[in-house]
Amino acid sequence: MKFNFLFKTFIIGLSILFFASCDKDFNELGSEIVGNENYSLNKEAIDVVAYNQNIGVYRSSNLPINSLGTYTNPVFGKTTANFVSQVQLVTNSPKFYRTASNIIIDSVYLYVPYFSSVESTDATSGDTTYKLSQDSIFGDKEIDLKVYESKYYLRDNDPATGFQEPQHYYNNQENEIEATLDLSAPLNTDNRNIQDSTATPDNSQNSKFKFSNKQIKLYKNIGKPTVALKERLAPGMLLSLNKEFFRQKIFNAPTGVLFNNNAFVNYFRGLYFKVNNATTSPNQGSLAKLNFANGYIRIIYRDNKSDADNALVRRTLDIKLGGNTVNLITSDWSNPVTSPNTTVGDDKLYLKGMGGSMTVIDLFAGTAGAAKLQDIKDNNWLVNEANLTFTIDKDALINSFGFAAPEPNRIYLYDLNNKRPLIDYFADLTTANSSKYNKFIYSGIIQKDPSKRGTTYKIRITNHIRNLILKDSTNVKLGLVVTESINNPSNVNLFTPFNNGSVTTKFVPAMSVVNPLGTILFGSNPSVPSNQRLKLEVYYTKPD
Repeated sequence: MKFNFLFKTFIIGLSILFFASCDKDFNELGSEIVGNENYSLNKEAIDVVAYNQNIGVYRSSNLPINSLGTYTNPVFGKTTANFVSQVQLVTNSPKFYRTASNIIIDSVYLYVPYFSSVESTDATSGDTTYKLSQDSIFGDKEIDLKVYESKYYLRDNDPATGFQEPQHYYNNQENEIEATLDLSAPLNTDNRNIQDSTATPDNSQNSKFKFSNKQIKLYKNIGKPTVALKERLAPGMLLSLNKEFFRQKIFNAPTGVLFNNNAFVNYFRGLYFKVNNATTSPNQGSLAKLNFANGYIRIIYRDNKSDADNALVRRTLDIKLGGNTVNLITSDWSNPVTSPNTTVGDDKLYLKGMGGSMTVIDLFAGTAGAAKLQDIKDNNWLVNEANLTFTIDKDALINSFGFAAPEPNRIYLYDLNNKRPLIDYFADLTTANSSKYNKFIYSGIIQKDPSKRGTTYKIRITNHIRNLILKDSTNVKLGLVVTESINNPSNVNLFTPFNNGSVTTKFVPAMSVVNPLGTILFGSNPSVPSNQRLKLEVYYTKPD
C-alpha cells in the first residue's frame, strides 16, 4: 500500500488538531510531563465485553452501491443479489415523425459499467486495458441473467406517513416485487455475442453471462463485408434488448406518458435484474458491484428528418437507470451463536456483511469495569494511545475442503448508541492513493501474513478513551461491522430494531450491507487464550 506524499503533512496537522482542540484538557494536565522524571510510560490490557448481534432485514432502497449476482462463500454460504431500478428519459417529450410500425429500430442495448480504472492504452490498436476496483467482483463463474420489465411502482414517499417521509424498501421484498413480473418474457433473449464482430451465438448475454474486466467493443454491419468497430466502452454489462418491446413501449406509447419523468416512471416502471446459477456452474457463480447509477438503455433508430422531409436519418434515444432502486439480497448463512454472552462476551465474533451479523462492544462493562474507569481517573492516567486489536481466527475461515474465505479489507467501529462515528474517525484526516485506505491512523485495515491471509485488525480509539477519562463522556456501546468504504458513515434502517440494555438500535452502517464478505474474530470470553483474546490496550503515563 502506497500512501501519498502528504502523509507527513497530515501527521503534523493531526498533531496540531489533537493538541490544540480535541485534547486541550490533556495538554493542560500533561504539560508537566516533558522533562519530568516523576512520570513513567506504562501499558495495560483491560478487559472488554464483545458479543454477537444479528442484523436481520435492512433497508436496501437507494443504496450508494448495489450488487448483482450469486456467489457461494466457502465459509459464509450462498448470497444472491437481484436488483430493480426505475428508468428515466434523458430528454423529455421525444418527437417521432413516422408511426411506430414504420420506425426502423437498428438496435436497443443496455449498458451498466463496472467500477474500473484505466491501466494503459495501446497506441497502435487503440485498445485499453482496465483494472477493476478492489473487491468489486467475487467468483469467476457464469451466471444465468435475465432482465425484465418491472411493473412494481417504487414510490418516493410513504403514504403511511402522509407522504411526509421517504418510502423504504427492504432486502427481503423479492417475492413481492417479482409477483408483478412476466417471467416468461425476459428482454435479453439475444443469444449472440454482440462484442464479437461475427456475433457468434454463445448465450453470453443471458444464460452464460460472465463479468469481465475487458474493454467492450461494439461493431456495426455485423455479418457483412463492411463490418467495422463502432464504439469502445469501459468494462461493464452490455445486453441487447428486445426491439419490439421498445417499439411498443416507447414509439407506440400513449399520449402524455413521455411528456416528463413524473409521468414516465409510472408508465415504464423500470427494469428488474434476476440471477440464478448457470447450468454450467450449478454450485458457484459470481457477484459484482455495478455502477448502476451510470447505466443506460440506448435505442438507435431511423426516422424521417422532419414532418416535411421524409428522408431517413439515424437518431438515438437514451433512457437512463435512475430514480428509486432496491437491491434484493438473500443469504443462506446463519450465525452459529444463537445466545450471545452479554456478560463476559463470546469466544468468537462473526462479522458478516449484507445484513448478516455484527459485534457489540462494551468498554468498562459492569461493576468491575466502572470501578476500573474510576480508578484510572483517580490515578490521573494520561493516555498516549489506546487500541482495540482484533485477532482473526484463521482456521475458522477455511472450510472442510481446504478452501479459504475471501476476507474483508476493512472493519468499522462506531458509536452504536448514537449511530455515528467516534471522535477518532473525525480526527483522522489522512488519505491514501486508494480511498479505501483513507483514515489509516484510525484504521481497521486488515493486516496480513506472508501467505496473504489476514492476521489482525487494529482500531485506534485514543481520543474516545481520553474523553471518557477527562471529560466524563458517556461510556456508549460500540458497534463493529465489515465495511465497503470508510469514507461513507451513513446508515440504513433496520426492519426489526434490536435492544442492547436500554438502547434500541434502529440503524446499521450502509457500507456494511453493501459488502458481501465476512470474517471471524476471537472474542472477549475468558475461554479464549490470552494472546488472542480481545482487550483494550492502553499506553499511558501517570505520576510515580
